[in-house]
Amino acid sequence: MTERLVSHLRYAALAVPNFEQERDFFTRHWGLTEVHAESGLSYLAAEGSSEPFILRLREDDKRIDLAGFGVARREDVDTLAAKLRAEGVAFVHEPRELSGFGGGYGFRVFDGDGRVLEFASGYQTREARKIREREPIPAKLSHMVFNTQDLNRTAQWYVEHLDFTISDSLVRPDGLEIMHFLRCNANHHSIAVAMGPHHSLHHLSFEMRGIEEWMRGAGKILRSGARMIWGPGRHNAGDNTFAYFLDPAGNTIEYTTELAIVDDDNWVPHQHDITHLSTQDQWGTAQEMSELVARESFNDIDKGLFVAPPV
Repeated sequence: MTERLVSHLRYAALAVPNFEQERDFFTRHWGLTEVHAESGLSYLAAEGSSEPFILRLREDDKRIDLAGFGVARREDVDTLAAKLRAEGVAFVHEPRELSGFGGGYGFRVFDGDGRVLEFASGYQTREARKIREREPIPAKLSHMVFNTQDLNRTAQWYVEHLDFTISDSLVRPDGLEIMHFLRCNANHHSIAVAMGPHHSLHHLSFEMRGIEEWMRGAGKILRSGARMIWGPGRHNAGDNTFAYFLDPAGNTIEYTTELAIVDDDNWVPHQHDITHLSTQDQWGTAQEMSELVARESFNDIDKGLFVAPPV
């Protein structure tokens, strides 16, 4: 079995200028639970996840603050830090006891594009509960997708430094790759990178209990007044369902379910031609992918690259 020091995606942290509006949307409509709050800072958990939180919101100019990843053991944190240090990766801070909500022991670095990544172990967990049948709330954070101007360089950074593996790719008919799905465990992807006009957040995806809960969730968000920009449908790469919405800050967020679990050692990556209808949506229920749809996920330019967030 493939062994990696990075075990899973823990949480996403975003800075938003409309903090109270975002906080209200994610708790009242999206289905997350606020478990800790400070001035201009909110930590939101998923009821089905033992992670202390899966989304952190901070009041500031719009940016990705960081992506947080789990590491199994404290000694693995030190081993990973030593590896990245030897490879010349730029550190935000060295391994230390973390003072933020949930605690733990970890460190932060910049990835190749300048996004901040955190790796931690030994943090507090919360008691997860079983999501009830037909309950339209997220069970956990599924994956996080970044836009990048240099697709292969960005993907290769995660492969070389963090031992992520490319599960599948989307390609144009001329063979140009436009998206890579990367895994750090048996889940088909925990992150993905998409070719875009600038570095930014492409989307955040939240896993629902099942198809029934996913559909009910999508209907609930439509009734909240949020705009569905693509879906409902089912992707080919990852075999997961999708329903994409815009949050009040203009970030693309997704309800999904049934993301593929792959044989980590024997999975063969596929290259999916984006001109085939089934590549984007196996069911054919969503509107056809177009430049107008794609543009929604380009998002605003991330002005936080190579700038560490204050918390």
